[in-house]
Amino acid sequence: MTHRSLTLSSLDQATLVMPEDFERPPTETVLLVEDEPRLLRSLQALLQHQGLALTAASSGMEAIEQLRQSRFDLVILDLGLPDIGGQEIMEFMNLHQMGAHVIVTSGAPEVESVIGALKRGAYDYLRKPYASEELLKTIDKALQHRRLQAENRKIASQLESSERVYRNLVDCSPDIIYTLDDSGCFTFINNRARELLGFTREDLLGKHYSELIHDEDMERANYVFGEAKYDRRLTRSVELRFKSINPDNAPRTFSNELLRTPTPPANGLAPDADASAKMFGIYGVARDITDNRQADELISHQTYHDILTDLPNRVLFKDRLSLAMFQARRNESKLAVMFIDLDRFKLVNESLGHRMGDELLQQTALRLKTCLRRCDTLARFGDDEFTAILPELTSRQDATLIADKFLECMKPAFELAGHAIHMTASIGIAFYPDNGTEIDALIRSSGIAMYQIKAAGKNGHAFFDDSMLDASRKNIELEHRLHLAQDQGELEMHYQPQLDVTTGKIIGAEALMRWNHPERGLLSAGEFLPLAEDNGLIIPISDWMLEAICRDLLAWNATGCEGIRLSLNLSPQYLDRGDFYDKLQSALSRHNISPTQVEVEVTENICIRNPQAAIKQLDKLCQLGVSVAIDDFGTGYSSLSYLHRFPIHTLKIDRSFIMEIHDESAQFPVVLAIISIAKGLGLNLVAEGVETPIQAAYLEKSGCRIMQGYLYHKPMPQSRMLVLLTEQAGLA
Repeated sequence: MTHRSLTLSSLDQATLVMPEDFERPPTETVLLVEDEPRLLRSLQALLQHQGLALTAASSGMEAIEQLRQSRFDLVILDLGLPDIGGQEIMEFMNLHQMGAHVIVTSGAPEVESVIGALKRGAYDYLRKPYASEELLKTIDKALQHRRLQAENRKIASQLESSERVYRNLVDCSPDIIYTLDDSGCFTFINNRARELLGFTREDLLGKHYSELIHDEDMERANYVFGEAKYDRRLTRSVELRFKSINPDNAPRTFSNELLRTPTPPANGLAPDADASAKMFGIYGVARDITDNRQADELISHQTYHDILTDLPNRVLFKDRLSLAMFQARRNESKLAVMFIDLDRFKLVNESLGHRMGDELLQQTALRLKTCLRRCDTLARFGDDEFTAILPELTSRQDATLIADKFLECMKPAFELAGHAIHMTASIGIAFYPDNGTEIDALIRSSGIAMYQIKAAGKNGHAFFDDSMLDASRKNIELEHRLHLAQDQGELEMHYQPQLDVTTGKIIGAEALMRWNHPERGLLSAGEFLPLAEDNGLIIPISDWMLEAICRDLLAWNATGCEGIRLSLNLSPQYLDRGDFYDKLQSALSRHNISPTQVEVEVTENICIRNPQAAIKQLDKLCQLGVSVAIDDFGTGYSSLSYLHRFPIHTLKIDRSFIMEIHDESAQFPVVLAIISIAKGLGLNLVAEGVETPIQAAYLEKSGCRIMQGYLYHKPMPQSRMLVLLTEQAGLA
């Protein structure tokens, strides 16, 4: 066989193009250099399933050419090549600092060649013939070693650059960064304190932290800063107000992250063993959360107040009623609950629009408030329903006087955009403890009395008595019909599409149950599901819903729209049942539906009333692959803490907030706050109840792109939904 010998010097004279700027491939690259074809094929077969990018060279020249063109992590090099020896190839690699790990193989008995290869930087040596397991183990060790070297280089580089960027980072930080010595005096503070509070670095260095803390927070600051020096925990967090000498002179609220850090003694000597425990100071980072706190206070206010009328909402009303009942029981006094419903309010909404209806509700709330005593509470309980708590009553006559004032204040016409609207109200009154000793019972009694006066011609008030229970027999009949509805096939699912407004495509839909009542026609979920929750029918009805949506999802998928996600609302009662998870898993499995196509919508109250049980249930759903959405966010407790504790994927902005958007150029802070919360927590965001192009444009500009509402589609039966999905699939 002809043998051509090349020297290293001849290689150096060749034109060399080094791939210094080549992007590293996603997998580790290996060059196999072996002149024996059978062995080369064997090597390739052995390594082809190891997740490596393999390149083969059957001669020294071919290996040199491959090294010129590509960067390799590992070279498996046969020393005995016919044209260029393995030693020369390694010298070539060293000369050009290629840095690849080299595993040399040789069948020659001479030890000198192996020693020479190792001196030239070979990672390891294998003598032919070698076992496959030995080769794989050696390759793994070499690549592990290479990864470790790369990580070490990265860490070293980071350490070298950290000192250079430290000062710039500190000076440019949006937060106030400071250090305190073991006596609580400032040893460092960055320039951010001057920008936010007006204090220069010279004003504070060497001064005690009390120079900066607002007087009302000093006790908490003394406790936290004092404990932080000795607490074994690495970090602590505390909110404190700092003084300001800026023109507005208003204190600002900061979230302080405190780190216990060692400080050297003033004399520079090492402390003795007994003193070492005391030689600790504090490293603090103070983030200005004044604006966030104000936003939180706004959200907190909206949690317990109706956004339209600014009256207490249902949650706050029940809380105050509970307190009033406790006081009445303790004082052996009476209190009354009034249920106030506007007559013919639906007509105003239908004839003048929801905006005029909202204005009417606002004006009504203002009028009703003028009729109350200081100790009374007026709340908005529902769409056009108000409730009032009247404590410290001595007789029915006291309640009658206030009810008459309510009716009297409604007599003047309401001015709505040039329209003079005359409204009346129906008022039901229930007394504690005569008409109920529980919150819901008392409210229900007042509601029954209100419906009694409506049936009697409206525009008046009535006191509850037991005879009114006969008027509730219609509800009993409705309950009976609801028992039969499932067996007689009267229930059906409707769906309201959710659109990605940037593409115009349907990406999901909310499932909404409907009841085809044989006499009353198509009833929405709100007209019969509360009754189902009261009488225990919610469980079998929800079981039926699971089967129905799975069948419908199969039909959706058959259109070619497998990625459409279906959102279903769950009753708290149904979620509380321990077998809900098993039922859902079984239904999805039987119908071959991917859990990722299902999103469960729950209300905030589920997260609040029994958090541990809710976390357990929702965690199981997430493990199954089902996502979780908070429905009507902002209308309940809206506690920001549960957004961290619970496995939540999506926030749905309630329709009541969307309705407020009437000017694309205006600011609607609650909507913006919810969008900001969702973005900050990495949650999906859906706006529901979008009815106008102005609302859609404002939401999209603010960062919300998934929407549902009458502007796009009303809730529709399955047949219509299939038509839309088929059309969309045909356009794809």
